[in-house]
Amino acid sequence: MVAAIALVIFVIVAVLVILVSGVKIVQPYEQAIYMRLGKYIKTLDQGFNVVVPLINEVVKLDLRTQVLDVPRQEVITKDNSPVYVDAVIYTKVIDPVKAFFEVTNYRTATMYLAQTTLRSVVGEMELDQIFSNRESINLQLRDTLDESTDKWGVKVEAVEIREVDPAARVKESMEEQTSAERKRRAAILEADGKKRAAILEAEGKKRARILEAEGVRQSKILEAEGERTAIVLQSQGEAQKLRILSLGASTLDSKAITVLSLETLKGLGEGEASKFFFPMELTRLAQGMSEYMGTGTAVPERGISDLKDLTKALGLPEDLLGPVPRVDDIRAQADAMTEDLEEEMKESAKIAQKASKASKEDVEELIRDQKE
Repeated sequence: MVAAIALVIFVIVAVLVILVSGVKIVQPYEQAIYMRLGKYIKTLDQGFNVVVPLINEVVKLDLRTQVLDVPRQEVITKDNSPVYVDAVIYTKVIDPVKAFFEVTNYRTATMYLAQTTLRSVVGEMELDQIFSNRESINLQLRDTLDESTDKWGVKVEAVEIREVDPAARVKESMEEQTSAERKRRAAILEADGKKRAAILEAEGKKRARILEAEGVRQSKILEAEGERTAIVLQSQGEAQKLRILSLGASTLDSKAITVLSLETLKGLGEGEASKFFFPMELTRLAQGMSEYMGTGTAVPERGISDLKDLTKALGLPEDLLGPVPRVDDIRAQADAMTEDLEEEMKESAKIAQKASKASKEDVEELIRDQKE
């Protein structure tokens, strides 16, 4: 009885095990290869799948992007510089059937292929190109690997070179080269700064000379203008003096002239000079004195009628001598000259301000260039 019960239990367990072996659960990120008695049947989709128990074989493949670390390896570049390079590969299974049947282990195969391809690509470049063209190296590696792994049903999504480490002696040479390059750039910047400083200094001297010459020119113009105005005013004063003398002398008769001549002789006698010079017409003066004393011939007096005759013959004194400038006219001319002088000073100040502004802009541009 007990044996019969144990046999029943065994049979039930066996049936359950057989039934469970026929149930396959595929995750959403997986696909399964279903084979029966060594023959490919189909690809199982995600979820619950029932297969023939005991005689089936199901292999699940992960369809998510996988990261493969390419080991660090030494590569000799085109310019015979030893360098250590490692990379990271991002792959994804797009055809589970090819990934299972076309290659033994697609991960190992992809990693080894990446090692050889990386060594080949980097070995065809010089060391400086590796540092400056890492993006192009990544793209070239991705395209090469993707083309090779396409027959395995594996897609290479990206390849990233993680580290490029030159050998110790190469690194020392690079540091010396970098130091020399920086010294060269510093020397170039210093020379360029000196050149710009010399240019700015020469430009400043040039503008200073221009301003100085402009100031000399303005001063000469103002000085000449002042001299011209002084000469004009002096000439007008002389003309006014002659005009007054002519108008005053037009009414003098011979007696008045004789009295004035005697006053002049009296002034000569009062002087300290030991020599006197008399005009050649001294006899005429003596004759005038005798006539004034009443012993000479009668000389007609010049009166108002003679002045009218002179005016009628020659014209008005204003027409002959010109208008006499008034005080207001002279003051107006002086104000105009002052305004012209102020305008000239303002113009000079504008020129100086423009020169200063230009020099400041040149200095700021030099500072920006040195910062860059």
